[in-house]
Amino acid sequence: MGLARTTGSMTTCSEADWSSAVKLIDGAGQVCLACHVRPDADALGSMLAVAVALAGRPGSRTVVASFGDDPFAVPGILSFLPGQSLLSSPADYPDRPEVMISFDAASVDRLGRLAGPAEAAGALIVLDHHASNGGFGTVNIVDPAAAATAVLAAELIDRMGIRLTEDIALGLYAGLVTDTGSFKYAATTPQVHELAARLLATGIEPGTVARELYDRAPFSYLGMLAAALGRAVLEPSAAGGLGLVWTTVTRADREPAELPLELAESVIDVVRKTDEAEVAVVLKEDDAGNWQVSVRSKAAVDVGALCTALGGGGHARAAGFSFAGHPGEAVAAMLRLLDRQ
Repeated sequence: MGLARTTGSMTTCSEADWSSAVKLIDGAGQVCLACHVRPDADALGSMLAVAVALAGRPGSRTVVASFGDDPFAVPGILSFLPGQSLLSSPADYPDRPEVMISFDAASVDRLGRLAGPAEAAGALIVLDHHASNGGFGTVNIVDPAAAATAVLAAELIDRMGIRLTEDIALGLYAGLVTDTGSFKYAATTPQVHELAARLLATGIEPGTVARELYDRAPFSYLGMLAAALGRAVLEPSAAGGLGLVWTTVTRADREPAELPLELAESVIDVVRKTDEAEVAVVLKEDDAGNWQVSVRSKAAVDVGALCTALGGGGHARAAGFSFAGHPGEAVAAMLRLLDRQ
């Protein structure tokens, strides 16, 4: 059995915005959900949690959920998340949704193929926790202080009067775990642990979530990781002497075993352990030959501002951007910006 909400609001969003969001959803015959392209656990988990919650409510409401990738495929690492039967491809998404909710997207272009429907929607509710989000919705539930979009999704579910079930809680918990770095980051407040306790009380198994997200990979992953670590470069004078470490994961590293790009995401978690570097960077070459760049910092550097300046965005300690060109050029641009910062 789910638990009723026992704590006050965890966010700083206005009561008027929350009320408007709930009223729009309650009055809609169809609610369309979308999360950002190449979804992570926070984006997909939050969206699926709300989709499951809405689909379980009495009434004739239609729920549509998708993300704007082409080809459309759920990352294998997230295949354990409940609610995927509610997903449809972006090709089947309504062109002009009555009410649409976006999850974990800091700007409309992050919705990929679903940016058009978002701009044409009768009402667009934006749920997000990125500081770079300028508010592109009709109603903007945006709180940079929230540890994860899952926090906002949980509050939306509470405010709609829907009780938590295991399937709802599992998606929210996956988002909470990943965006807090397994409850290691500064955004992990007492309220975050209270939310985690509510989610675990539904019966979900935290060890199962951890295994799926962090402790599984094919044997060939080790070869890809070894190649990336063997290329790691330390720039000790970067960021005013705080240091930067960087490496690449190329298509050639992935191709022999046909590893998907998503398996390269965890390389940053190894590289960032470097004691001599405040900033860690991993450039991952996608199947089109472009670079998806992950950037992390420990405490002293705002990598969100750094990545925003390079056309991306994110949080102060975790951000990213895309780059077409030689990876050394991207690193050189970051080094210049870090010197100014």
